[in-house]
Amino acid sequence: MTIFGVILLIVGAVLFFVQRNQKQKVFSIKSARPVKTTELTETASAVADEIGGGSWRDYIKLWGEIQADQPLTSELKQQSCVHYVSKVTREYEEMVTERNSDGELERKQKRKSDVISQNRQSIPFRLKDDAGIIQVNPDGADIETIQVLNEFRQEQTSGGQISFGPVTFNVGGGTGRTLGYRYTESILPLGRNVLVVGAASDLTGQVVVEKPAKGGKKYVISFKNEEALAASVERNAQISFYAMVGFLGLGTILLLVGLIS
Repeated sequence: MTIFGVILLIVGAVLFFVQRNQKQKVFSIKSARPVKTTELTETASAVADEIGGGSWRDYIKLWGEIQADQPLTSELKQQSCVHYVSKVTREYEEMVTERNSDGELERKQKRKSDVISQNRQSIPFRLKDDAGIIQVNPDGADIETIQVLNEFRQEQTSGGQISFGPVTFNVGGGTGRTLGYRYTESILPLGRNVLVVGAASDLTGQVVVEKPAKGGKKYVISFKNEEALAASVERNAQISFYAMVGFLGLGTILLLVGLIS
């Protein structure tokens, strides 16, 4: 009883930080100044004329289309994009010993997984709205993506390797009985409209939207518009809050019962 109480309290503590992060994200989305691309370049130019270039900063949000002359090619699906996350997971069965509902030990097969390979890449891109174009550096952003691949293959290794299209992965031996390999990939594609919430500056000599220097301000790239994104994050924050209260309350009760008994 005591152990379960401690576990629930730990989960509740984790959820506290999750819901706090979501609340900070909502505040960031709502507090960022809505702008057009030309407004950023004109403001940066005016500030540079007054006090010199590289001194201007602003926390902004803008909506536009993703463009790039030399986009990335995603690792597995070979699709054009400006950001992708690919992962290869080995799924296997292993004999484990666990206690059943009667408290007795029993051995049974349990399905598990190991990550064989995980790759993430991003490149700077242009964001085009109805007023102009601005550069965006996505490093460090919370990026919403589209899943373009989720495929499970029952395949055997060849010389300790597996292949997906032109890409080969070393898989090694591993424990348990291999069932197969799952390939997943998500991308931020060209041509999609996105909301970018971040810091605009002219530090590099041109106006670039990038990760804010202050830790409290979030950097977000999302397919949702401002209203939809704020509503979604607020909903997640509420769910996290109620779950946190539930876990902390139940964990405290089980802990007290365990200590008393």
